[in-house]
Amino acid sequence: MRPLPHTPPDVPHPLDLSLYLVTDAALCERAGRSVLHTVQQAVEGGVRVVQIREKHASGRAFLALVEAVARALPAHVALLVNDRIDVFLAARAAGARVAGVHIGQSEIPAALARQIIGPEAIVGLSANAPATLDEAQALGAAGVVDYVGIGPLHPTATKPDADAGKGLPALAALRARTTLPAVAIGGVTVADVPALRAAGFDGAAVVSAICAAPDACAAAQTLRAAWDAAIALRTPHVKAIAP
Repeated sequence: MRPLPHTPPDVPHPLDLSLYLVTDAALCERAGRSVLHTVQQAVEGGVRVVQIREKHASGRAFLALVEAVARALPAHVALLVNDRIDVFLAARAAGARVAGVHIGQSEIPAALARQIIGPEAIVGLSANAPATLDEAQALGAAGVVDYVGIGPLHPTATKPDADAGKGLPALAALRARTTLPAVAIGGVTVADVPALRAAGFDGAAVVSAICAAPDACAAAQTLRAAWDAAIALRTPHVKAIAP
């Protein structure tokens, strides 16, 4: 993957999507940890991107969490905000090191998100069908979208409104439709990692595999080792983000 052009200090250079954590406060709480503690353990175990997803928190609580996580993350880990562009902007205004946003198909259009947050921040987009992948590809060529999240691989309780699990063959076919960097998401486990890498994915995005684990650091270490082993067995899948 080529580095992003004109990468600002808030964006790790280059962006490493290989092990990508999406937080779930309820799962973290059930495991006996805060979101912040889970993130700290996961990063110690090898996570390279953290997306803070808070569907039920107030804007103020969401902002406070993003600021706390930003303070705790080392410079090589990218911090993204799920959907809430207002929280991203507020965190940046407060001086937090936040790399960008990840938006879904039901949120504001990606082109408008890019216009609001500016050219330097990261914009990730969920794209889970042929039509949305083709649209994302065009948006990537226009410099709007930096990477896509494709899923769900398996059925997942963390997003009950998501489609049923597509399975690996369908996900691999979707991945082949775009040259954008892509992460697979949706019930991903360590057993899926070799096949996802072989299908050309640039990373595995996980929720339960880390948030629900008794030891978030150990879970991340296992996923990290599996990903690194899969890379060693395959020539990297080279893709570029259009300037």
